[in-house]
Amino acid sequence: MKTIVEKSMLGKAWVLAGGNQELDLLNQILCSRGITDSEDIRKFLNPVVKELMPDPFVLKDMDTAARIAADAIIAGKKIAVFGDYDVDGITSTAIVVKYLRAAGAAVMWHLPDREVEGYGLNLEAVEDFAKQGAGLLITVDCGISGANEIRRAKELGMQVIVTDHHNPDRALPGADAIVNPKRADDASDLNYLAGVGVAFMFLVALNRALRDAKHEMQEVNLLDYLDLVALGTICDTMPLIGLNRAFVATGLKVLDLRQNVGLAALMEIAGVKKSSVYAAGFAIGPRLNAAGRLDSALPALDLLLTDNILIARDLAQKLDKMNTERMEIQQQIMIAAVDLADRCCASGKCSLMLCGENWHGGVMGIIAGRLKDKYNMPTLVATRSDGVINGSGRSVAGVDLGRIIHEALAAGILAEGGGHAAAAGFTLRAENEDAFCEFLENSVMEQLGGIAPKSEIVADAELDASAANMDLVRELSALGPFGQGNPEPQLILNGGTFVWAGVMGNGSHLRGNIRTSAGNLLPFAGFNLTATPIGEFLLDEANINRKMKLLGRLKENEYNGRISAQFILEDIAV
Repeated sequence: MKTIVEKSMLGKAWVLAGGNQELDLLNQILCSRGITDSEDIRKFLNPVVKELMPDPFVLKDMDTAARIAADAIIAGKKIAVFGDYDVDGITSTAIVVKYLRAAGAAVMWHLPDREVEGYGLNLEAVEDFAKQGAGLLITVDCGISGANEIRRAKELGMQVIVTDHHNPDRALPGADAIVNPKRADDASDLNYLAGVGVAFMFLVALNRALRDAKHEMQEVNLLDYLDLVALGTICDTMPLIGLNRAFVATGLKVLDLRQNVGLAALMEIAGVKKSSVYAAGFAIGPRLNAAGRLDSALPALDLLLTDNILIARDLAQKLDKMNTERMEIQQQIMIAAVDLADRCCASGKCSLMLCGENWHGGVMGIIAGRLKDKYNMPTLVATRSDGVINGSGRSVAGVDLGRIIHEALAAGILAEGGGHAAAAGFTLRAENEDAFCEFLENSVMEQLGGIAPKSEIVADAELDASAANMDLVRELSALGPFGQGNPEPQLILNGGTFVWAGVMGNGSHLRGNIRTSAGNLLPFAGFNLTATPIGEFLLDEANINRKMKLLGRLKENEYNGRISAQFILEDIAV
């Protein structure tokens, strides 16, 4: 790697990724991301589900899971589905319920209340399923840590299938089948799937089992479910590589067809004209998530399951209102959390564990993600109430947060917890807070080899600002869909002369122009940059006509029917 800027206006180093500089820009970026084989490049640029989808039975226990579920459907058993309250869990539940209905099964479902029941299976829900006569329990996006609850379900006469993607404990629960690519004995190489991806694979296997058994049922095109699979995958920040990439690329196309009545209503109220990873992650996903963050996630699930446009519009409006309320709560807590984070950073720590009294538990994960980005540190945000601490964490590259949570569980420091490398949730007694903070800091330092995360940005390419045009936008779009594991290309632009800047939106965002070496104007936008050194520099008229380097992403911008290239500014250097 080559350092281009030692210290930017935000105090960060800009480092150029180690792609082959002799290649064209597209292949240079692919090379820097480890994609060099011609066949791998072809599959990356043309992700097709049918080509990238492996036989679902490569997943451990999938044959058993499909057989048990098929037998239950054919025998007319009542089937219970238990999910999670986030977008991954809601979409996982939706596709399984939709399929079971189409297969003619008598199906019931439950999503836990975040504040009352917490994450994962609980005994009350298991007992309730048994009272309703369930003969089979299927978990989606959860269940791998529900040993006690699964034991009780078995005692009550239910068979249990677990489909999950979270890190398992050392001992697996005693379910009849456990489909989880993170099992130590699973050789599928699909451990990057979201919970909804695992659930989709289960449905593919189940569909085959029912077809082999010549079960008569409503015809189902499983590809029609990929809009939901894409949403869950994007919103759970799963890496957009391999099969996930195909799920999302195809799913966004299905989403644009607006076949799901509920999603169509939600997209309309959110102002989404064309689906994209951004629209899924920042417009549709937050509204689906809002229900589970503030109250019960059931309205979001009802939205995905309904075929009634009037009900869909009513639910979409309800979710939109809840999302507005969520943002207001989040902003209030964010102010206090930033103050705590600044004090932690001043002490020289490499991790953040921020805890407040009676903070709303539904926004902990969002705030953790924002602060992780702001400080470039593994960040856990939690609320303390009645002697118990509940929280969520988000991690940086090089730190497996899910592993830390499981190790803290094994050490007896945490009461509950689970997750994956990038995100996790946890519960502990308040008296263990200091012990957990120490455990977290030591674990992070150990994973980082004693070296704090570098305050640097890795750029994909360096080029003259005059090359930042719509032709380049179209060329770079071939690398999409972008997201976790396949970020939008970071570009360093040279030869820019500052022309003007002003604030936009609520005053926290910037917009302006630079003049390139070719004499043309390139518009830029900078989000949440007003109250930063960048904002101070760009809003000072004394700096007009100053030369500067820009770092950020090149996007297509549509305004008044006119499409043009716009640079999304993240940092500058002068």
